[in-house]
Amino acid sequence: MFAYIRNKIIYGSSVIFGVMVVVFLIFHTLPGDPVSLIAGNRATPETIAQIRQDLGLDKPLVVQLLYYINDLSPLSIHQNSPTQVEKYSYWLAIPLGDYSLMLKPPYLRRSYHSNKPVSEILSERIAETLWLALVSMSFATVLGIALGLFSALNQNRFWDNLIITASVIGFSAPSFIAAILISLLFGYYLSEYTGLNMTGSLWDNDVYAGKGLELKNIILPALTLGMRPLAMIVQMTRNAMIEELSRDYIRTARAKGLNKWQVIVKHALKNALNPVITAASGWLASMMAGAFFVEYVFNWKGLGWVTINAVNNLDLPVIMGSTLLVALFFVVISILVDVLYAWIDPRVRLR
Repeated sequence: MFAYIRNKIIYGSSVIFGVMVVVFLIFHTLPGDPVSLIAGNRATPETIAQIRQDLGLDKPLVVQLLYYINDLSPLSIHQNSPTQVEKYSYWLAIPLGDYSLMLKPPYLRRSYHSNKPVSEILSERIAETLWLALVSMSFATVLGIALGLFSALNQNRFWDNLIITASVIGFSAPSFIAAILISLLFGYYLSEYTGLNMTGSLWDNDVYAGKGLELKNIILPALTLGMRPLAMIVQMTRNAMIEELSRDYIRTARAKGLNKWQVIVKHALKNALNPVITAASGWLASMMAGAFFVEYVFNWKGLGWVTINAVNNLDLPVIMGSTLLVALFFVVISILVDVLYAWIDPRVRLR
């Protein structure tokens, strides 16, 4: 089991490294110059050159990538100059002449746009994305299981066909298109009846009242983000329930005179939910990435909102930091699900 977990961690680390390299290279193919955005239109060529040198953007692309990897690595080498040492919050530094070998947390650098540490920017926004993903997944899981069960019990009837058709449409609809339509319909045209806004975040700032919690703002983005996993869970629950209801032990339970709902809930549904719950846990990580455009449409100030604004401002450190954070979350969830599978069924790790 230890070897299985070790291999999964190595594989996950290679995935994160690959994501970092790909995003870093893609950013440098984008049109536009971040230095020009930072310096402004009236900056002199000397000022632009100085900013480019301070940010390390005057060096070859491969060298920039190696410097970034060195900053991210927990064990890295840095010059002993005061400006270099002050940048890092390190646990241990071993002098090696003009350089030091440092043991430190990953350094995500500072935002080009605000000069704030990227770790601070992300820590301020990650909670809102997590709440949105958790509420969306909870809504999709509870409603998806209920609709899937109802659909299976009415197989090939009108309601079954209607639910399956709606789930296919929900799974096929792109999130950003669904976000725009739901925002317009429930947040604008029907806002007098729903009491909901087109945009808004979990915490809204009021000039007079200060920072206030606005729970109603999570309804529309959670509904939008939960549509695809809801459609998937409906179909998985329906198919699993139809299969379980046709098994021999269900016929035996009915022959013994057990109540219909005892057979459905205590026996069939219990066994049918195993793959559904496992799939739902995997979807939670995917929703972190899927929330980007949904957050932007609803002005939900989470990681997605921060990342898209960073793309517009060509703010590479924020783009890299948020992308790596989502990739890390995705890899950790995937490893936990795989380890759970291997613990339940040893044949998985033997393969």
